[in-house]
Amino acid sequence: MSTPVSAAEHPGEDPEIRWLREVYQPGARQLTVRAVITGMLLGMVMCLSNLYVVLKTGWSMGVTITAVILAYAVFSLVKRTGLMKQEFSILENNAMGSVASAAGFMTGGGNMAAVPALLMLTHTLPDAWSLVIWFTAISVLGVFAAIPIKRQLVNIEALPFPTGTATAETLRSLHSHGSGGKAEVLGTAAVGGALLAWLRDARLSWMSAFNIPGSLHFPGTIRGVELHKWTVAVDFSLILVGAGALMSWKTGWSLLLGGVMTYLVLAPVMVDAGVIQTVTYKGIVGWSVWPGAAMLVSSGVLSFAFQWRSVARSFTELIHLLTRTKGPAETDPMTAVECPSWWFPAGFAVVGPVVVFLMYYLFNIPIWAGVVAIPLSLVMGVVAARVTGETDVTPTKALGPVTQLTYGALLPGDLTANIMSANVTGGVGLHAADLLTDLKSGFLVGANPRQQFIAQLFGVLAGAAVVVPAFNLLVPTADVLGSEQFPAPSVMVWAGVSKALSEGLEKLHETARIAALIGFVTGIVLVLLEKYGPRSIRPFVPSPSGVGVAMVMPGFNAASMFLGALLAELARRFKPQAAEKFVTPVASGLIAGESLMGILIALLLATGMMGK
Repeated sequence: MSTPVSAAEHPGEDPEIRWLREVYQPGARQLTVRAVITGMLLGMVMCLSNLYVVLKTGWSMGVTITAVILAYAVFSLVKRTGLMKQEFSILENNAMGSVASAAGFMTGGGNMAAVPALLMLTHTLPDAWSLVIWFTAISVLGVFAAIPIKRQLVNIEALPFPTGTATAETLRSLHSHGSGGKAEVLGTAAVGGALLAWLRDARLSWMSAFNIPGSLHFPGTIRGVELHKWTVAVDFSLILVGAGALMSWKTGWSLLLGGVMTYLVLAPVMVDAGVIQTVTYKGIVGWSVWPGAAMLVSSGVLSFAFQWRSVARSFTELIHLLTRTKGPAETDPMTAVECPSWWFPAGFAVVGPVVVFLMYYLFNIPIWAGVVAIPLSLVMGVVAARVTGETDVTPTKALGPVTQLTYGALLPGDLTANIMSANVTGGVGLHAADLLTDLKSGFLVGANPRQQFIAQLFGVLAGAAVVVPAFNLLVPTADVLGSEQFPAPSVMVWAGVSKALSEGLEKLHETARIAALIGFVTGIVLVLLEKYGPRSIRPFVPSPSGVGVAMVMPGFNAASMFLGALLAELARRFKPQAAEKFVTPVASGLIAGESLMGILIALLLATGMMGK
């Protein structure tokens, strides 16, 4: 299989011409019916899993590599049975991954932060069909936003897009050497996670001898109150361990640090001061969300600001995009494979007014304010795409507050406008970055980018169709959010920022305002230390994201995620080859198995098909 050659081997040669000659596979099977159907089904499954995980941890997990491993395993098995004669090709798997990725990431970009935050603060949401249309519209807008910058970022500059590059390497490995046991390990871990969830959550009387508790409580008290009420316990959930294993070691131990600081230091002090009056998770996090959110916002925005060169290049590209003139199409050899340039303005011209209308109709946002969101979302999409290409981090935590601040000034006191306008820009940014990440993997394996664009649209439809009913099933009322069952840290932060910008910080308790200021400054200091501090201390500087998120999740969640990060780090240090091969499949399998079984049990209980 051919791979791109470096520019040094052919100095001065157009990289796109070189790609067409040496990498592109014209006429190869790619966007087939089986690739689309498989991608939609796997993407819907991954979307359900991500929804459960984001409500538990605040993180959305990458789905593309898991999906391509599963698809390869399924089609390899079917082929061995003789039911399928044609090989499931690498380009079909790549197209399938684009479909699955678009569906699986329907929980990101603020979708499953903004909408739950709106429910938490207003106790109302539009009907399910309206939300499906809403998610579809802003996600499709994000897909169109990626069109005009794709060639510059992927083809010409060859930005790394690390996840896209890793997906391409995974595809090459699978289709040249086989899964190497990864699929089997992933499947075994998924079965183990599902079994744990069944024994913990089903609670059927006839299997009472095998039921396990949701958590294990320690003896002892703090201020005369049992430890478990301070969220100090062992949680029997492998989702959290798996999520921790997929994080960096620094984020893992920072989560533990944040949990200890919140529940064993700050919360007892606030209880003594009479600020926190009820020692429960909700009682504590109602105060700790302010320093936690402030730390996340300040660190996210400052880290984003350090990418100013990327941001400046993004704006240069945007100006060039809006002012350039094209020569005759027949002089461009990429015309036959790239998305036609007119798709971008046509897409925005069609979908943009739909988004503006939905903002007005569903959320009572003035038409003029909705119109402002469209060019703002384009800017956010361009910026998010470049930052993702260079760092592999889509800066939703920075771009969301920028939009919230903008609408806090444009429509002061309008909580709904503040929340849902940021949902538009966040969703557009995420899906633009996601498509370009997929197009990077396609570029490396010789795929047709136009077909990958279409694949993303299929994935958007699948993700929107499944995420809304699943959310309504898991979160029937606002009371579920911010509970020990679904702490929803990202929802708590999104709601807190919108409420503060809409109503003003003066309405907070004085200690919360002071804590928010300290959290804001701490986030800045930690980012500066990480970037400019002595190299000897940088490994010991906590991650502000880890500490900040720990302040809005139960302590036992932070501890479980730390355990996963610790186990993965030990494996990488002492068994690096095995870790490289198996950490991701094991963690992904645990997350998928337990989360999907959790959703199945919730569905059986809600429909009365399973009684306790």
